[in-house]
Amino acid sequence: MSAASNLLSEDQFLCSICLDVFTDPVSTSCGHNFCKNCINEHWNTSDRCQCPMCKEVFNTKPDLRVNTLFSEMVVQFRQSAQQKTSSSEQQESKPGEVPCDVCTGTKLKALKSCLVCLASYCETHLEPHLTASRLKRHQLIDPVENLEDRMCTKHDKPLELFCKTDQTCVCMLCTVLDHKTHDVVPLKEEYEGKKVELKKTEAEIQQMIQKRRLKIQEIKHSVDLSEEDADREKAEGVQVFTDLKESVERGLNELIKTIEEKQKRKEKQAKAFIKELEQEISELKKRSAEVVQVSLSEDHVHFLQSFQYLKAAPPTKDWTEVSVHPPSYEGTVVGSLHQLEETLSREMKKFFDEAELKRVQKFAVDVTLDPDTAYPSLILSADGKQVKHGDVKKKLPKIPKRFSLENYVLGKQCFFSGRFYFEVEVTGKTAWDLGVVRESINRKGFINLSPQDGYWTMLLRKGNVYKAATDPPVSLSLKSRPQKVGVFVDYEEGLVSFYDVDAAALIYSFTGCSFEEKLFPFFSPEYNDVGENPAPLIISPVNQTV
Repeated sequence: MSAASNLLSEDQFLCSICLDVFTDPVSTSCGHNFCKNCINEHWNTSDRCQCPMCKEVFNTKPDLRVNTLFSEMVVQFRQSAQQKTSSSEQQESKPGEVPCDVCTGTKLKALKSCLVCLASYCETHLEPHLTASRLKRHQLIDPVENLEDRMCTKHDKPLELFCKTDQTCVCMLCTVLDHKTHDVVPLKEEYEGKKVELKKTEAEIQQMIQKRRLKIQEIKHSVDLSEEDADREKAEGVQVFTDLKESVERGLNELIKTIEEKQKRKEKQAKAFIKELEQEISELKKRSAEVVQVSLSEDHVHFLQSFQYLKAAPPTKDWTEVSVHPPSYEGTVVGSLHQLEETLSREMKKFFDEAELKRVQKFAVDVTLDPDTAYPSLILSADGKQVKHGDVKKKLPKIPKRFSLENYVLGKQCFFSGRFYFEVEVTGKTAWDLGVVRESINRKGFINLSPQDGYWTMLLRKGNVYKAATDPPVSLSLKSRPQKVGVFVDYEEGLVSFYDVDAAALIYSFTGCSFEEKLFPFFSPEYNDVGENPAPLIISPVNQTV
């Protein structure tokens, strides 16, 4: 019997009318089992006798008897359930667990909650619900808190449904009274829908969290970059002011040295005069002694003979006009300060030029030459970074974007906003053109290099003649011959500037330009000139450590 009961599930021992373990189970002719009292009460309150499960109608009320075999199986199941319940250890409720509502003193952990009694019970206090016929009909659930919130306050019935119209939980009576015309669904259905919605919300929240984490990383990275920039600027500032301090100290030392040298020269001159005067005094003293000696003689003959032999008077200088004037220091400090000012001015100009070049170098872009625009006599490197003039004009497709008469070529990259910068090595060249052009420039026949025609360029011609290609051109006076030229464009500002990279000096700027089209880098190595201008123009990587 016990083995047979173990093969059956718990649901097979529950009456489909009272939903509790069978009490005096009886079987209908259609094969369904019910508690004897449950089926009799069901038929007594119904107009006709039919099976609650399969709806089979009986013409006469069946005379039902207790199913002895099944009743024994129910007893075995009930005893097994009670043994299983009694075998579990009594545990004291911990924080977060539901305590027994009946326990006094120490609250034990609840095993079940009753939706009828609205109370939770530990193992000991749950026993009446498992044994007493009246209490066995109560609906037990896993232990939960706030049971009162699960009951309809108006009808004192379990909240089993959800009103989507009023967004509230309702009982069965609510659906036929206050919420009769509302959209009502089972709690499980709404629960599952809300779970999906919460899952979506959770995904959105996690996405927002991830975005904010990325933003934190971005901000931290920005702070790190800022710190690096600050350290670099501080180092540069220390270096600049150290150089200025050294310049001031050198100026001060030179001033002191100048004053001291003037004083030493005067002292040397005075010492020479004094020495010469002392020598004359010594000679004069000797003569004075001789004169005194002769003048003391009273022998007329001896006196006259000695007088003839007196030494001639030693030659002496006329010291009447001789004097040592104090050195004049007037203008010494002013002159030194003026020289210091010029030195500091040069140092500061150098610093500002280097700082300006560093600033524009931050906008460096990668530029390569576009072979489809190159004049047929030009030779481009495979990597698109070099161009020089060849003696042979190649046969190339005559396409609209190709220059037809001039030794010009454009970069592949175009720019129509923001700022950009690139550098070109011009070492060994006697002639070249560099700059930027607008997209709609004339590429056929003779071309006039001027801003009016869409060209903002600088050029070198034979004889070290540098010019800005304005209309008319502006001659440029350069202290040194550039080996590398930087080209910077600020589209919105309307600015095109050229720099001598090695000297960190601004060569020339086109200002107030009006850009309304795409801009392209522009290059011309000019003619080979019978081997005098063979070197290529080389687009070089930007080294931002000048």
